[in-house]
Amino acid sequence: MLHGHQTWLFKNKPVIISTATVGGPFEAEGPLANDFDILHGDLWLGQDSYEKAEEKMLEEACEIAIRKAGLQKQDIQFFLSGDLLNQIISSSFAARTLAVPFLGLYGACSSSMESLALGSLIVDSRGGNNVICGTASHNAAVEKQYRYPTEYGAQKPPTAQWTVTGAGVALLSTEGEGPRVTSATIGKILDMGITDPYNMGSAMAPAAVDTITAHIRDLQISLDEYDLIATGDLGRVGHKIAYDLLKKHGIDFPEDRFTDCGILIYSADQPIVLAGGSGCGCSATVTFGHIMNRMKQGELGKVLIIATGALLSPLSYQQNESIPCIAHAVSIESVH
Repeated sequence: MLHGHQTWLFKNKPVIISTATVGGPFEAEGPLANDFDILHGDLWLGQDSYEKAEEKMLEEACEIAIRKAGLQKQDIQFFLSGDLLNQIISSSFAARTLAVPFLGLYGACSSSMESLALGSLIVDSRGGNNVICGTASHNAAVEKQYRYPTEYGAQKPPTAQWTVTGAGVALLSTEGEGPRVTSATIGKILDMGITDPYNMGSAMAPAAVDTITAHIRDLQISLDEYDLIATGDLGRVGHKIAYDLLKKHGIDFPEDRFTDCGILIYSADQPIVLAGGSGCGCSATVTFGHIMNRMKQGELGKVLIIATGALLSPLSYQQNESIPCIAHAVSIESVH
């Protein structure tokens, strides 16, 4: 199963039998609005805090995915999830509601592919028949924790990104119809000494490139095998850096097949988004919504998703620590 130094090759190819995505009002104004299962008209979702709203989105996504698959909660063996809030409370509290055995993860914005990689490992090894993998983020909750409350109105530089309000999950199974997870490359932490929390794309780009190069090295393949390669939430700044770094590594992949979830989810002319989208919900909603839909429609046969994460905390930032980053890659293939 271990292929090379840091890549799992899944012999049984776990099946993504269903996915679900939930978004907020800003995502409803973006170009991928039609790829969401639910779009909420306000950030509160009828709750009395933004944190509870994030939890509700994750619960909704899980319930929709289970219903789409024609299953019941008792059919699910494990729920794998993480988020950006302290002690991953959105995931833990959603697991409380689901009453499904829970494995909490923390990979920051890489949590979508971290959960999908580990979930695939469980299903591939027959450690579980049905596993839900996912994550969520909420713009106002994350801003409040990591930067400033939105009411403060702090000015941001052009390198800053807009945290996605959204939740995305995938339901993996040992059998059924749907795209299959074929491999996963687990990333290493890279720290380029960047300390600016408003420049996450630049901080995370080297980690994405390191994982991509490890993926092709471990599997002895060319990126030409993929119809689409999408990084998680590098945004416009980080995506350009990643593309240039790949070229320096001798990897010249067509630019029209190399994209970023943080670029896709919002229109360039949407106000406030600046360098693009970010947050756990960014790669989760774009992958489990937009990209999965394109695969089901036959537009894409094989994709590589590299979710990136900046592993800082308010505490580490206040202590002037630099930002360690990571990226996990998962290969997904259509079976027709």
